[in-house]
Amino acid sequence: MAQFSVNAQRFDPYKNFKFRVKWDGRYVAGIAKVGALKRTTEPVTHRVGGDPSTERKSPGQSKFEAITLERGVTHDPDFEQWANKVWNFGSGLGAEVSLKDFRKDIIIEVYNEAGQLALAYKVYRCWVSEFQALPELDASASAIAIQTLKLENEGWERDYAVTEPTEPEFTEPEG
Repeated sequence: MAQFSVNAQRFDPYKNFKFRVKWDGRYVAGIAKVGALKRTTEPVTHRVGGDPSTERKSPGQSKFEAITLERGVTHDPDFEQWANKVWNFGSGLGAEVSLKDFRKDIIIEVYNEAGQLALAYKVYRCWVSEFQALPELDASASAIAIQTLKLENEGWERDYAVTEPTEPEFTEPEG
């Protein structure tokens, strides 16, 4: 079977540097890195007394790894505002967590080299378990200051409504 059904001439898989993240119905500014989507299913082993000395295995509980989002420090407060819904310094006793809306569903979109939407994944019931507002600061370094969110989640799935786009042909400019 061909790796690409619409663009049979395409040989290379999609690159990992064209993507966007969306929550609350809008794209989040400046995200430079998204951690991997990883699911692990624990094997359950069992053996019947009359079987040979080998175990049988069946799937047990599945867990979804936390996803890390990174972006350069700017004046956009989205990361910090979401992190503050889980724990907000200075809130009154019992009001540190916004139980009503500390979870969000997010969408991770992957684009082809032409900037066309190629894949999308929906990640469900995310909440911020770790927030890094500022990195270590170093007057001798030459680097971008990075903010980080670590998102716990309760699962993800591919959005099959997003189908392989028809990729445009390159044409030489006239003249």
